[in-house]
Formats: sequence, structure tokens, C-alpha cells
Amino acid sequence: MASLLNPYLSFDGDARQALEFYKDVFGGELRLNTFGEFGQPGGDHADRIMHGMLESPSGLTLMGADMPPGTEYSPGNTFAVSLSGDTESELRGYWDKLSAGGSVSVPLERQMWGDVFGMCTDRFGIPWMVNINQPGD
Repeated sequence: MASLLNPYLSFDGDARQALEFYKDVFGGELRLNTFGEFGQPGGDHADRIMHGMLESPSGLTLMGADMPPGTEYSPGNTFAVSLSGDTESELRGYWDKLSAGGSVSVPLERQMWGDVFGMCTDRFGIPWMVNINQPGD
């Protein structure tokens, strides 16, 4: 799989409705995963979207999620640029360059869903998410 670059949008509890709306606009396949499916079954966030991905027939990709528990939703922190794929050396190289001189909010390491993932803000204030797909166990 080639590396993929796309917007990643953040929502305040209405990610499901927003992503379903974008599916109506662009068409395609929408996959949604909740916080409850990934180890947070109780509380207010269990049914909220931890990760959603829309892939349109024309090749557009849009990702989005509700803000994680404990993260404040405010204008300006509602998007990131997402880099994903399975070429680990390429994506780690991007990560090293993007995070240099910036700040790391989630270190690039294996996450509960099995992939290697990290979040950083580059030296120009642009937020990035890097996800390195791992082969199934």
C-alpha cells in the first residue's frame, strides 16, 4: 500500500453524524469504530467515534473522530493532516522530520489497535498524525 495523505477532522461528540453526512455528499464506504470497541466501554465516550474513515469511489479519503476523553474541543484543534501506510521506513522518516523542532503529543509507538501511531505538531504549528499499518497477527 502506498502512503496516504489526507485530512483528519475532530468533532465534539457528533463525528458519527458528520461522517455520515460526508458519506452522503461524496459516496463510498464509511467505517466507524467507537471508543468502546477499543477498551473504553464505560462512560460518556463508549459510543463516540474513536476513528472513522470514508473512502469515496473517486479516490477521496477523509478521516475523523470525536475528541478523546480529557481533550478540550476548541476551534483551531479540529483538524490534523494524517499520513498512513505500511512502508515503515518511509513513514518513520517523515515522522522524524515532521517532529524535529516541533512537539510530540503522542510518541510514535504501538497502540491498542495494533498499529504504530504518533501525533506531533511541526515547527510551523501544523498538527500531524502518522499511522504505520502493522500486518495482522
